Amino acid sequence: MTEEATQAETDFDGTDEFWMRQAIALAHRAQLEGEVPVGAVLVRDGELLGEGWNSPIGRHDPSAHAEILALRQAGSRVGNYRLPGTALYVTLEPCPMCAGAIIHARVARVIYGAPDPKAGAAGSRFDLLPSDHRFNHRTQCVGGLLAEECGHLLRSFFAARRKKAKPGPEIPPERHQKPEPAPMAIASREEACQNSC
Repeated sequence: MTEEATQAETDFDGTDEFWMRQAIALAHRAQLEGEVPVGAVLVRDGELLGEGWNSPIGRHDPSAHAEILALRQAGSRVGNYRLPGTALYVTLEPCPMCAGAIIHARVARVIYGAPDPKAGAAGSRFDLLPSDHRFNHRTQCVGGLLAEECGHLLRSFFAARRKKAKPGPEIPPERHQKPEPAPMAIASREEACQNSC
């Protein structure tokens, strides 16, 4: 474990771990559906307001990330698109799209598990979270909660996907040849006419 992750661990309490475990359970649900295993829960004052798991493939919706679905569910539940005083627990560092939605929803705090070096918007790749003075809302953000468990879930998912996509042994060229077409019962239009006349 890195020194940074160890430092981050001190910023968490038992409640944080409880909610992150709920997000991990949702990530497993995404995995069972063939989606990238990311889960999220949105909580206010110890009450679950929304939950989500990645499902852009199944929903045919590129915005159906776990965080977005949790925000949508919470907004519907409380009857407001603003969600002040909430904490979002997510197994993977939010992407720029999700970070924007988090800031616009006025989420107070984001707690994520594994960093996302390819698309993370909390410092791994982009710096949108924690939000800064350029936004009219400040969202706090801390990562590394159960990072190893969250990261292992993602790594094993992609390893299985790569293994499944690997081509099998090469097929000898003679097996690639197209079979001869079956002889036609009637070879041509003329023969068909002659046979029927």
